[in-house]
Amino acid sequence: MMDFDISMLVLRLAAGFIFIAHGWPKVRGMKMTAQHFESMGFKPGHVWGTAVALVEFVGGIGLLLGFLVQPLAFALAVVMLMALFWKLGKGQSLVGGYELDLMLLATMIAVMLLDSGAYSMTGGMYYGY
Repeated sequence: MMDFDISMLVLRLAAGFIFIAHGWPKVRGMKMTAQHFESMGFKPGHVWGTAVALVEFVGGIGLLLGFLVQPLAFALAVVMLMALFWKLGKGQSLVGGYELDLMLLATMIAVMLLDSGAYSMTGGMYYGY
């Protein structure tokens, strides 16, 4: 099972860093985030912007640490699904549009279904690793 554990570690670390990188600017500039979400049609912007910022940033940290991985992966998957549908609704294409959202959604679904692996704070507790 070591291959599985290393694979999940790599997957969690990569996704965690991406979510932190996208969440931190939103957390740091909450007023701008709220305005941006409002301009995209997510009203009230301060509610949606704050929720997405916290889910991305805190979720990214949780993925890195391997803490509450499955619930956080679910929350991150919901955010990515919303982003994907919003971009599709705006007519964006795959390349240069929604490819990152689609890949992160698929990654979060895999993490939800497969558990966090042994190299996490939970230590693969769901499957007895």
